Amino acid sequence: MSRFDEYVFSAQPGFDEPVMREAFAKAVPLNTVVIYCYDPRVRDIPEAIARHFGEVYPGEVIRDQDGRSVGSTTTLATVSVAAGRAVDGLRSITVAEYLFGIRNIVVVHHSNCGATSFSKDGFVRNFNHEHSADISACYDHGSVAIVDYEQSLAYDTAMVRAHPGTPENVNIFGLFYNTDTGELTEVVRDLRTA
Repeated sequence: MSRFDEYVFSAQPGFDEPVMREAFAKAVPLNTVVIYCYDPRVRDIPEAIARHFGEVYPGEVIRDQDGRSVGSTTTLATVSVAAGRAVDGLRSITVAEYLFGIRNIVVVHHSNCGATSFSKDGFVRNFNHEHSADISACYDHGSVAIVDYEQSLAYDTAMVRAHPGTPENVNIFGLFYNTDTGELTEVVRDLRTA
C-alpha cells in the first residue's frame, strides 16, 4: 500500500473504468492537443493556438465545496518537447484520446529553433564523442533536427496520422510560429472530422 493511494482513481473501492472515463471527459473538456517546443521564447504558443482555434486556455480549475480540484474549463492540452517534434508527443495524443476524445492535433515548429542549429548526423556523432554513448539507434532520424520547416511539419503530421494511437477522425494541423511577431502560419491541414 502506497502512501499516495488515496489520490489514485483506480485504487479506490468500487473503481469502474468506463464510468471513470466518462466522468473525466466531462470534467476536463479537452478538444485539442498542441505539441510545441520547450524553448522559453515560445511560451505564448498555447495562447496563440487557443485564439486561432477558438479554444479555452489556460482556463479555470473547478473546485468542489471541499476545495478539491474536480475539473477544468480548459479545452487545449499542451505537450512541450524539444523542437516541438511530434515523435515525443505520440503517447500523449493516445492518452488524450482515451481520456477525453480529442478533435484536433496541432504540431507547431518555431523560427530560430535550436533544432535548426545542428544536423542529425552531427548530433549523433558529437553526442557520442562528448558522452561516449551511441544514440544512433535511439531516435527516429527524421525527427532529430530541423533543416526545412515545411518538410519537418509535413513529416511530423504524417507521422501523427500514421500512428495507431491517433484517432482516424481527428484533424491534424502543422503550424509555423514566428518567435518575433507571434504570427502563426498554417503549413499542413489534414481534415478528417465528419
